[in-house]
Amino acid sequence: MSDAGRRRDSADSSALTRLRSVRLPSFSAAWRRRSFPLAPPARPLGVEPAPERPTMGIHYENDWAREYPARAARAALSETLGRGAVWGLAHPSVYGLDRLDGLDRDQPVLFVSNHHSHADTVILSRVVPQPWRRRLVVGAAADHFFEHRAVAASASLVLNAIPIERTKVSRRSSQQAEELLADGWSLMLYPEGGRSPDGWGRSFRPGAAWLAIRAGVPIVPIHIEGSGRILPKGEWMPRRNKVTINVGAPVRAQEGEHRRDFAARVEAAVAALADETATDWWQARTRAARGDSPSLVGPDGAGWRRAWALDDQRSRRRSPKVRWPEL
Repeated sequence: MSDAGRRRDSADSSALTRLRSVRLPSFSAAWRRRSFPLAPPARPLGVEPAPERPTMGIHYENDWAREYPARAARAALSETLGRGAVWGLAHPSVYGLDRLDGLDRDQPVLFVSNHHSHADTVILSRVVPQPWRRRLVVGAAADHFFEHRAVAASASLVLNAIPIERTKVSRRSSQQAEELLADGWSLMLYPEGGRSPDGWGRSFRPGAAWLAIRAGVPIVPIHIEGSGRILPKGEWMPRRNKVTINVGAPVRAQEGEHRRDFAARVEAAVAALADETATDWWQARTRAARGDSPSLVGPDGAGWRRAWALDDQRSRRRSPKVRWPEL
């Protein structure tokens, strides 16, 4: 081969090598470099961008969950899957509903309960009497149920939940709850601020009492027992266990009463209901009149001591006791 031919072959080979080294931009890279109108217009120099508005947590908007389509879907779920799950897993025994006979059922109320399990809301929402059940909103932890869009949408649709800030006072949470009460919706709250870690309760926070004072609505105390064994904290597989629910007489704030004093009275009412479940109506009412109802919080001390006291309390609940007849 002549020198000219070898030089031509070498040039062709170099050109082919350079062509192979050229990388065409991928579609994703081209899409990232897109310009207006395929992308937002460039921000002029010296103009600060508007802060992004948060959409999750306490800022999650779920007014759609109280519109007719969502309410119809929720009622259908409650009467089918919800009814079957509650009666299949818990088969609750409910006492004290006659104590609500004096309430105006066209007016909203604030249901307040102790909290052992995520199953509490599903069970209690089934036993709340009509017509409050049809217009019942549940306060759920914003940092647990409203951090991810799919979970937030599910909680809003199935439970009609609204986000509640439990680590600090939130004007947005309290304002939304107050507006719903003013609009005729009843509300269910757990003043302990979270599920029980060991079977005992926690001291009630004053948020529910403050809201009842602001809205001028009564608080209906409720005690639920046994749900902690259906779905304990940290577990996701439910199992069957008998549940007992005791509904107390409505509690109203006194004139000029501070929210912390009112919260303490509500906690004492729930503790008296727990005592009724453990013993009987007469003994529990006698202790409540003396202010000697066993505390929901349990004894101070090491974990073994609290577990021992809890087992002793459960054994008393399993023992036969006299109840007033069902009329």
